[in-house]
Amino acid sequence: MDKESATLPNGSSLSRKVVAVAAGEAHTLALTGDGFVYSWGRGMFGRLGSGAEADEFFPVRIKFNDPRSAEERRLKLVGVAAGSYHSLALADDGSVWCWGYNIYGQLGVNGENFLVPCLLERFLEVGFATESEVPLQVCSVKAGGMMSLAIDNLGGLWMWGNCPLESSSNEGGFSLVSSFTPTPVWDFHGHTVVKVACGNEHVVALVSAGETYKGEDLVCFSWGGNNHGQLGLGDKEYRNRPEIVEAFNQDSPFAVYEVACGAFHTALLTHRKRPSDTLESMCWTFGLGENGQLGHGTTQSVLSPETVKELPQYIYLVSVDCGLFHTSVVSSAGDVWSWGMEKGLGLCPEASYAGRDTGDAVSPIQINGLNGPRFQDPVQVVCGAAHTVLVANDGYKLWSWGRGRSGLLGNGKTIDCYAPTVVSWPPLTEDFKQEELNTVDKEATATIDDGDKVGEKNSTGEAETEKRLSLAMKEMKLLQSKLSAMEKYAGILHGSIFGKPMEEQDIPVSLQNSGSYDIAREWENMLESADRAKIVRLEKFYRNMLAGVKDKLMKKRIQEIIKECLNSSTINRGKGDV
Repeated sequence: MDKESATLPNGSSLSRKVVAVAAGEAHTLALTGDGFVYSWGRGMFGRLGSGAEADEFFPVRIKFNDPRSAEERRLKLVGVAAGSYHSLALADDGSVWCWGYNIYGQLGVNGENFLVPCLLERFLEVGFATESEVPLQVCSVKAGGMMSLAIDNLGGLWMWGNCPLESSSNEGGFSLVSSFTPTPVWDFHGHTVVKVACGNEHVVALVSAGETYKGEDLVCFSWGGNNHGQLGLGDKEYRNRPEIVEAFNQDSPFAVYEVACGAFHTALLTHRKRPSDTLESMCWTFGLGENGQLGHGTTQSVLSPETVKELPQYIYLVSVDCGLFHTSVVSSAGDVWSWGMEKGLGLCPEASYAGRDTGDAVSPIQINGLNGPRFQDPVQVVCGAAHTVLVANDGYKLWSWGRGRSGLLGNGKTIDCYAPTVVSWPPLTEDFKQEELNTVDKEATATIDDGDKVGEKNSTGEAETEKRLSLAMKEMKLLQSKLSAMEKYAGILHGSIFGKPMEEQDIPVSLQNSGSYDIAREWENMLESADRAKIVRLEKFYRNMLAGVKDKLMKKRIQEIIKECLNSSTINRGKGDV
């Protein structure tokens, strides 16, 4: 096993420890301590990097083939990011890898969608020959919407994809520019970009006041689309170039340390600048608020930063993230709060949520785990379009909730979850199984001096573990294959009848609640709730289907009559010949 995968003091290996996660529109990425990346969820456009567009219900390891080396070598990943339908990964040598949707150039390469990670060559070319003696190297990647971002080791910011860049063609108004090549943002030259986030049309960056970052001197800049006030500049005017958010300028009493962007809203975490007697922090939000995603107790949009007042005082928030229309935070003590669309879950109103007080959460709601309101040793929380993932237990346990279709929650199911469910981690894949067996091997070798019986016991344990894992893998693959075939069949039938793809909320209520299906009752309920257009379509479909059946019966009957006539003719000819 690699040096990086050595067993930790608590008996767990780095291969089990998740050090970072990222969530896209309907997929999730997880980075482990030994430098591997796993993905799960919806596979359309190749966003999972698995080499196919199939959905994955459990975490699967992504394979990286480095074209720079003739020999197959171990590539260690140190960062991950997810846009709506594309993904990024950063290796410890500074190389950037991209896969998924590429219609706007968000992969930084020319071509169509990529089903497996491709190396972004741009960062290996002329851009890395600088006047500084320090070679230029990417040290952080970020993504959102249809754009990608990177920060280099000199503090420079790069952007590509569908992003707000100055262009001679957009002088009369705001428009996003599609760039297939990473482009530097020169406005921050002489300063250090420390953190950055982006939504569908806007970007927010935390930049050092001076040339270098000194710990509490970050200034907040924003630019791009601003039709909902998501730039926090007090108006709805777009900006083609970065502008300071005055609430967090150099003289602000608050130090900004985290930033996140939803589709059209922004969230920031701050604490008071030293000296301060306490470590409490605050969450600030601004932009679109019509689904309660700002957490201010209303559905009003806000043009300037305001604090989320209903969060408890004297807490320290360690992570914040935004989905399309919801926001989540987690404190150092393990408390998690969410607010926004459909009880802060991010689910659309049409989802099958049937709990009390349904509707959007305009104020923070505490998310409870299985064993109480707190999660042990939280690390990070991330939001996809309609799902949320929490890394807890110092990276050794993952929780997810929200939209479940396409295996998005990583628990092997395709149903929505309104409370945290445990992600299947560590994954039961062949690669992971072999790695775990190697770990057991190493531990057995280390303790063999205690007696041959220890080695024999470990050997027996390995064989038994491998056998059980192998059987579990076969059963899971068989079930996945059956489920995939059933979903396709149901999708074809549903599309033929209703003229649109089947979605989670289309599953009949009686089937959801009891596992049985009362077709007569559901048909009656469906007709009762359908509007005139839907009923007309159903009538047309069944009229055409009935006509097709009658036509087929007629053809079959004609064939039978012809066959009977031919047989009769043959028999009569035979009699005449006698």
